[in-house]
Amino acid sequence: MVEDVKRGKPAVKRSPKWDRLRKKHLKNNSACAACGSKVRVQVHHIRPFHLFPELELDPSNLITLCELFVNDGDNTNDNHHLHLGHAGDFRKNNEKVLEDVDVYRQKNAKLPKLEGYNFQSLKKIL
Repeated sequence: MVEDVKRGKPAVKRSPKWDRLRKKHLKNNSACAACGSKVRVQVHHIRPFHLFPELELDPSNLITLCELFVNDGDNTNDNHHLHLGHAGDFRKNNEKVLEDVDVYRQKNAKLPKLEGYNFQSLKKIL
């Protein structure tokens, strides 16, 4: 939590069930949803749990994003957790993260359309 506060995230205590859910999510979704990397991946809440505590442990509210420098040809730092999950600022939350991940994948033709996330159930909570 100290590292989260340093990054500008609110200090909110996580559920004691979070670690188990996080590990289960990473077992089933081990790659970054944007680029497919399996290195330095984070489990990102689509709706931030400090604002929506009822969604903290909802698997449909989670997406895997990496914290790597990914050179996709334009020489920019595409830390997907920061740029797609938080719109470039860890104090923010990107409400369009799923759409932005899908657009990112479509712009990078080598990546197939995002699969594995139930957009219909996510729309209900978004």
